[in-house]
Amino acid sequence: MTSKRVTVSIALAMALSACSGAIVPPSAGVAPPPSRPSHTAGRPPSRPSSSVAAQPIPSGRAFDGRIDSAIPLLATPVVPTPGATTATSTGVVPGPSLAALPLTEPQAEAARQAFLSSCPGLMRRTDASGLTRGTDWQSACAAAQSVPRGAARDFFVANFEAVQVGDGSAFATGYYEPEIAASRERRPGYEVPIYGRPDDLIDVDLGQFSPDLKGKKIRGKVQGSNFVPYDERAQIVSGSLGNKAPVLAWGADEAAVFFLQIQGSGRLRLPDGSFMRVGYATQNGRAYTGIGALMKSRGLLQPGQTSMQGIVAWLRAHPQEGEAIMNENKSFVFFRTLDTPPQGAMGYVVNGGVSAAADVKYVPLGAPVFLSMDRQDASGLWVAQDTGGAIKGANRFDTYWGAGPAAEATAGGMAAHGTAFLLLPIGTLARVGASAPTQP
Repeated sequence: MTSKRVTVSIALAMALSACSGAIVPPSAGVAPPPSRPSHTAGRPPSRPSSSVAAQPIPSGRAFDGRIDSAIPLLATPVVPTPGATTATSTGVVPGPSLAALPLTEPQAEAARQAFLSSCPGLMRRTDASGLTRGTDWQSACAAAQSVPRGAARDFFVANFEAVQVGDGSAFATGYYEPEIAASRERRPGYEVPIYGRPDDLIDVDLGQFSPDLKGKKIRGKVQGSNFVPYDERAQIVSGSLGNKAPVLAWGADEAAVFFLQIQGSGRLRLPDGSFMRVGYATQNGRAYTGIGALMKSRGLLQPGQTSMQGIVAWLRAHPQEGEAIMNENKSFVFFRTLDTPPQGAMGYVVNGGVSAAADVKYVPLGAPVFLSMDRQDASGLWVAQDTGGAIKGANRFDTYWGAGPAAEATAGGMAAHGTAFLLLPIGTLARVGASAPTQP
């Protein structure tokens, strides 16, 4: 994703107005790009570690592209913490009682299964948010393994407490698994390369060179005796890669391949009717620029066109101008073939209506999150199993909707605002309570 806070009318088109490379906070009322299952480290996700993770999880959430409004729960007023970069530095305060949250049993059961699949990662990973330790999750993970039928809601009430990070003001966009026409071989009508990882693209962990740079990574290539930024989109689409990157397939439509990169994974519909799946492998290290905001600021998008579908229609109707605008986004995504459904940043399969992308500096990956939004379809319990290049900051989420027309319609128009409550093991708030922000 991200990712992983969603505006009702602006849609995924404006989702193209934030950054990329792991899902930079959007400006008010502008939805950043959908996250793609893959965005954090540029490493291929690991295979699911349990059979639970490998199986589709029913979402417990109906979605058909319709927009039903809702009234979000009120957040606790707090004074913002200037310069905060993690959940603990931002501060946390108690959220509402879980028993009082409007959590349905089907949603709870779907979230329980997704949470259980995330448990190995939750207990193994270092939590960049500073909120939890791996051992904090052991009790809830053990309890999640044997929940009686119809008792998933009770499981969450008994094992978790709701906390509000910062002011709790949430924004959510949506992403999905697109399906585009492509061919394994280049042929008339299929001329747009879908690249695998180039052999000269190098990831550099700057933390290995200086403790002050811990957690910071860059990508580039060696040129002579220098390490330089990798080729930007305009160079790549003009053929700069040569034979340095494998071509996994050839797309039939440039705009569709562009949006495939934004989503980060998808299904390629081949000429014989069969499919192949591709997922995010890495990215060229260049900053993401959302073209939706550019197009809107230049008056290219009219009312009713500010959706993913509206942007694609404009790009196809203006191929030369469209190519130039797409090249203003210097980011370029490389893919790998998949033999499973899309996987998130944790390496586990993401599930429509259940999984969401979040910023790991504010949400432990694998943690449940309750979103109370101004759209009914976005409200309820999600599990943060992914990240995304534009999903940055506290209470910023990108909800995943799966594949198909309904998923595309919902994700493409998703832009919801409301309040987020992070679900953490009981006792977490007492341990980190000293970092609570000041309440006015």
